[in-house]
Amino acid sequence: MIRVVLVDDQALFRAGVRMLVSSQPDMDVVGEAGDGSDALEVIGRTRPDVVLMDIRMPVMDGLTATAQVLTQPEPPRIVMLTTFDLDEAAARAIQQGASGFLLKDADPEFLLAAIRTVDSGSSVIAASATRELFAHFTTETKPVPAEYADLTDREREIFALAARGLSNSEIAAREYLSEATVKTHISRILNKLRLRDRVQLVVFAFEHGLA
Repeated sequence: MIRVVLVDDQALFRAGVRMLVSSQPDMDVVGEAGDGSDALEVIGRTRPDVVLMDIRMPVMDGLTATAQVLTQPEPPRIVMLTTFDLDEAAARAIQQGASGFLLKDADPEFLLAAIRTVDSGSSVIAASATRELFAHFTTETKPVPAEYADLTDREREIFALAARGLSNSEIAAREYLSEATVKTHISRILNKLRLRDRVQLVVFAFEHGLA
């Protein structure tokens, strides 16, 4: 079972998402909170796999709560909920380590798929949207870390494609590789660069002028 916590200050929105998530045989809503402060207590007590975190809330916003949650050992995957396509707060949350973001009016099936995707750790939510966010908001470029030099030529090719938001299947078709081979390359790239997932790969690329 994928253990999910819902954090949003709108009780009606939480109720709708709870009904949707609870209808799935592989998901369970283990807690809810109406602000970031309560979320910290609920997450610490329930130890969820995935947290759906609203960005804008009273008492403590989602950005502050996310930053605190991600300092914990083995933190859950956090998906930010936003009403804006280009949201600077969402970009900041992803820089902090959130696994992606969803628009609050997303299709229900997309939301469910997103929870499963993030829980699996095998891919990310809207890497292309993440790329668009950082193209819009990133202004400073950091020096490229020494770890990047450890990538092979093939890994750098796949890194560049993943940083553009291409999926494993799209990379496989472009590079004439199997999806399994691409997945192996992505896993090695993430390990070498000490990144959690493909969203973090996109962030890394933009922060260091590699996108």
